[in-house]
Amino acid sequence: MKYDLKLQPLGIGSLPHKNPDEAMAVVSQNFSQIPFFPQLANVSRNEDMMIQFLEGLPSYNVNKSENFVLDSESDEFLFGLEEFFEDYEEIIADINSPLLNKYAISEKSSSTFNKFTEFIKNNKPSFAKGQITGAFTLCTALRDKSGRAVIFDETLTDVVVKLLILKVLWQIKKMKDANPDITPIIFMDEPSVSQIGSSAYLTISEQDVISKINEISQVIKSHGGLSAIHCCGKCDWRIPIRADVDIINFDAYTYSENFIAYHKEIAKFLNNGGKIAWGLIPTMDGNLLKELKIEDLIKKYKNSVNYLTNNGINEKLILENSLITSSCGAGGLSIKDAELAMNMVRELARRLKRED
Repeated sequence: MKYDLKLQPLGIGSLPHKNPDEAMAVVSQNFSQIPFFPQLANVSRNEDMMIQFLEGLPSYNVNKSENFVLDSESDEFLFGLEEFFEDYEEIIADINSPLLNKYAISEKSSSTFNKFTEFIKNNKPSFAKGQITGAFTLCTALRDKSGRAVIFDETLTDVVVKLLILKVLWQIKKMKDANPDITPIIFMDEPSVSQIGSSAYLTISEQDVISKINEISQVIKSHGGLSAIHCCGKCDWRIPIRADVDIINFDAYTYSENFIAYHKEIAKFLNNGGKIAWGLIPTMDGNLLKELKIEDLIKKYKNSVNYLTNNGINEKLILENSLITSSCGAGGLSIKDAELAMNMVRELARRLKRED
């Protein structure tokens, strides 16, 4: 029987560990029902979220990842671009194409992915979580030779979106190779979505961003996965809802009021089968983390749920479609504090499920 996602603990992104086995032990201890592969930037800079998924991009060299710029006028890029689009068309038509391995996440870019799939193979969880940097976020961080963000170049943006789709397909295939019955959950990490409408991106329309999220989301869904978006900032949550993702993850410790203000959109999202991943355990401040009690977090969660129910959303509908996460990745914490945060995610989920 497929494992229920209701009030399950879910891991987000990064950990500060320098030992991949120790990081995966944290995953095994706290997220055995929905394992994920943690990003360990302290092992390698290539595991930083802005770098980790660039392998396979025309002209990108994983051995020279520092200060990489996309020189769209170089011969290397232009020659690689034609091959990239040919590969993409073949892989989209057949996920089992051997060309997909060209767009793998290598051990140089993830010290934990192989250990993650080994865990799936040995433990056969019903769900597992992968992730990519979101298209908008990556395209705002990646620069061309003139220093201009890639998001302002339609062709380069399309290349990045397609590259991320290949990274999604590779992860899904590897998870299903490890356990054919698994349902992959693929997160798009989109912190920069909170900047839409700011002076830096006035020429970028909401629909432009939504279409990019949706393009990736539809590929995830069409290959048997659940699509998710993570934004740890103050956001116009109508954007991911309109992008038709399955799971929305937000910093519920800091921005609950911002999120629940969209109660009309949230009602529609939940009624259409969407799920909310509540990021209730803060990961920005180790001192704050150590002062928190699970009872405080339960109260914060219930206050938000009560607000939504008072605005006409069925309480059972909310609870049945809630998961529990940290507010963001824990890579900026000490190892001790990060492990405390992950333990708190698991314990909060357990307490809420018990109280239901």
